[in-house]
Amino acid sequence: MADPGKNSFSKQAEGKQRGPLAEFCGFVLHNKKWWLTPIIIVLILVGFLAVLGGSGVAPFIYTLF
Repeated sequence: MADPGKNSFSKQAEGKQRGPLAEFCGFVLHNKKWWLTPIIIVLILVGFLAVLGGSGVAPFIYTLF
């Protein structure tokens, strides 16, 4: 006897892949984890500043603080 869960899993696996941002938004919407959004935004901003700190833009970033 065929397993109906396996068939739907196969269909989803063959479907279009979603990006990380769409996956995160889907997770937040379905699991009601809105408190994660500011944490992720702050982590992205800190990472962005760290990347810019190692480039030629560093003197301009340091003047902000």
